[in-house]
Amino acid sequence: MKEIRPANKPLKGSISVPGDKSISHRSIMFGALAKGDTHITNFLMADDCLSTIDCFRKLGVSINVTKEMITVCGAGLHGLKEPAKTLYTGNSGTTTRLISGILSAQPFDCRLTGDESIEKRPMKRIMTPLSLMGADIKSERDNGCAPLIIHGKKLHGVDYISPVASAQVKSAVILAGLYADSRTTVTEPALSRNHTELMLKGFGADITSSRLTASINPGKELYACDISVPSDISSAAYFITAAMLVPGSELLIKNVGINPTRAGILKVYKEMNAYIELVDRRLSGGEETADILVRYSRDRLKGTTIEGDIIPALIDELPVIAIAAAFAEGRTVVKDAAELKVKESDRIKAVSEGLTSMGGDITATDDGFIINGSEELLGGSIKSFNDHRIAMSFAIAGLACKNPVLIDSTGCVNISYPEFFDTLSGL
Repeated sequence: MKEIRPANKPLKGSISVPGDKSISHRSIMFGALAKGDTHITNFLMADDCLSTIDCFRKLGVSINVTKEMITVCGAGLHGLKEPAKTLYTGNSGTTTRLISGILSAQPFDCRLTGDESIEKRPMKRIMTPLSLMGADIKSERDNGCAPLIIHGKKLHGVDYISPVASAQVKSAVILAGLYADSRTTVTEPALSRNHTELMLKGFGADITSSRLTASINPGKELYACDISVPSDISSAAYFITAAMLVPGSELLIKNVGINPTRAGILKVYKEMNAYIELVDRRLSGGEETADILVRYSRDRLKGTTIEGDIIPALIDELPVIAIAAAFAEGRTVVKDAAELKVKESDRIKAVSEGLTSMGGDITATDDGFIINGSEELLGGSIKSFNDHRIAMSFAIAGLACKNPVLIDSTGCVNISYPEFFDTLSGL
């Protein structure tokens, strides 16, 4: 149980948050499939990304980890080895879904599973398109979830129309497409994060993107490159929100990735009238980054409607956006976010129960929630549902509540941000 007390002074200064989780995962995977050594700096040393390292080591890839750098000694597209045991992905949906695309094309069989949460998360969304490509991928319990049994096969290219805007689905199909016998395309209903497309191009893949469609031609070798991982906007989101809510605060968060397919929270907070400024915008490895300057904004925040194509660009940030909305003047409506139900927890339920227990006015809906803002929240006991984003979001709420907030099972923050509470207390 972690106690968060109301902040008794402003949050001031500058901080750095850990490397981007999505980019860290992909840097290991693509480096493993490349020829040569890939050097990665600012890698996110959190449980999810360590699961990716563990899986590729079991697939015969040499990965050297130091405090300063990760070095991946690439095996090449066709150099992976049959694992001696089940590949365990922990709590990482990214690892599970993306590696399935790669494993579907290998000349060996394997079993893939994760923790209790992963064994409940939907895998049919990748099994369907991979099967259309000729993959032999089955749910061991025949429930559309892990454990997955994958018998490697020769794959053929497809034109896949995805029913969901999901970077994990898109990436699984694109990675399988590296091994297919012809061109593979994926078209989404809205644009999801595009780190796979940007990074694969940097590794030399024949990949193109046009609006909602990504296409890859197979057979081209990947070649190692050096990667500097920008700081994760999903991790920065908590401190952006904290500075907005704690009176007198002014915080600079350095070198944050602001890829437009990820930075929806910045657009929404601007619409809510928050004081946020992007400083020193620049490009690094094809990814746009900036320092984010945030000032206290609680007394000017307005409710808004969040829906449609922006949802994939802020799906992971919706729990902490809900905290900001609870303090804003007027009503905030979140729609088209049913994907929240199949994250590490049912985040619609988790956010609704948490805010209600603190005296907030929130109504859960099938695809989001409706929040009527209040001048204050009371605090109280919060259930994290062992979900890192729920635990961190309500920790930020605790800084702005009338009374302390008690959060259970906060060890789950190790999934994405092990130093979160140290950074928070340091401020």
